[in-house]
Amino acid sequence: MTATLLRTVRRVGTTGAPADVLVVDGRVTAIAPTGTVDVPEGTDTEVVETDGAWLGPGLVDHHVHFDQWALVRGRVDVADCTTAEAAADRLAVAATGVRDGSVLVGHGYRDGTWPRPARRTLLDQAAPGLPVVVVSADLHAVWCNAIALAHFAAVLGRALPAGEDGVLREQDAFDVTGALSRVPDTVLDAAVSDAVEAATTRGVTAVVDLEMVFGLDRWARRIAAGTDGIRVASGVYPAELDDLLARGLRTGDVVPGTRGLLTMGPFKVITDGSLGTRTAATADGAGLLTWAPEDLVPLLRRAVDGGLLPAVHAIGDRAVSLALDAFETVGARGTVEHAQLLLDEDVDRFARLGVVASVQPEHAMDDRDVADRYWAGWTGRAFPFAALERAGARMRLGSDAPVAPLDPWIAMAAAVGRDRDGREPWHPEQRMSPLAAWRGSTDGRVSVAVGDVADLVLVPTDPLGASSATLRTMRVLGTAVAGRWTYLDR
Repeated sequence: MTATLLRTVRRVGTTGAPADVLVVDGRVTAIAPTGTVDVPEGTDTEVVETDGAWLGPGLVDHHVHFDQWALVRGRVDVADCTTAEAAADRLAVAATGVRDGSVLVGHGYRDGTWPRPARRTLLDQAAPGLPVVVVSADLHAVWCNAIALAHFAAVLGRALPAGEDGVLREQDAFDVTGALSRVPDTVLDAAVSDAVEAATTRGVTAVVDLEMVFGLDRWARRIAAGTDGIRVASGVYPAELDDLLARGLRTGDVVPGTRGLLTMGPFKVITDGSLGTRTAATADGAGLLTWAPEDLVPLLRRAVDGGLLPAVHAIGDRAVSLALDAFETVGARGTVEHAQLLLDEDVDRFARLGVVASVQPEHAMDDRDVADRYWAGWTGRAFPFAALERAGARMRLGSDAPVAPLDPWIAMAAAVGRDRDGREPWHPEQRMSPLAAWRGSTDGRVSVAVGDVADLVLVPTDPLGASSATLRTMRVLGTAVAGRWTYLDR
């Protein structure tokens, strides 16, 4: 047996009285006043003196595109560029270090408030002779130069319908980003390993990976090779549903040979676009629906009959209404991913149907100006966390990384504060309570109890009493998965 004794901890969700917590073979086996826990004989026990730090359940990011997040860390960041010209200038500087035959990839552009639109010619001039692709912050668009458009048309074997702006949207954009992700396994796995290590330093013990190419086999390979710092629930999309159903895997099934770290995730289906790309389907008829209601229902029913929990991407209020209609018709539970704009009558439906609102609070901070422009008059019901909480709906928090950083503390800060960068809070009446934000980041757990699997996070401050500024910069002292330290700040 292996054991860890955490001395003088204060548990989140309790009075904060100091206690000792004993973990044996991956589970919490004892909690008692400091100095009173007996270590079982014959155990190799590590003693960690915490000096009154706060211990809580490990943190979960419920919506990640992990391969994209790993690769973005090596791309040209243009997120702070406020004009198309500034983004092109930054890429021009980066182009000097790119060897022939490579694609120059930028990430993070947000053109919703740019004074002038993206133009293909800007990228043509920024890097003559070099394919250039800039992925939008929300992943729903890519901005390309002429060489890149020709290159990816050849790779994909079809024409790409970009106009003078060089921008591809929705499925065309997803196809290009998918092609960009086809790097050698050794390169991708190394990037993922680094990203997993970074996630553990932020208290992350588990993610729901909704990468658009089925990842179960890739994650099994990585775990076998030693990338074992987090638990992963790996989702599947419609294009690979048949193959997945043939395997007989159901949501929550543990993949053999992965030490319990890898499970089958949900069935993800995208039903509309995004706010940033101005393709979210709204009640005024704007945006687009990628699945007609008459097609969505049988698709979800087929997945549910195969044991898969649906995760339906719906951002605009029209898309959310149709997603809830589909859940009600099928009689299934699952998640609506994003749920950024809701009709008032749909708020209560989340609780009534038992559908979870899987939200990414930092998107509200990133997109507040875009929402004020394109959803003018509606923003009181945008990212309506307080309304969902009052209705009794369950919420789960995530990042949608790389759309926002894979950091649950940032998500919690945005949820409870709806503020950032010194600006006044945006619609503070829709703030989430600290307890709901914490539950949304811990799979519903509040505290650490005897019998729990020892997925743990150790921090210097009580998260339930912390300000949004403190949450955003929270120092993590330790992270453990099944009692094994994946990060420890000595």
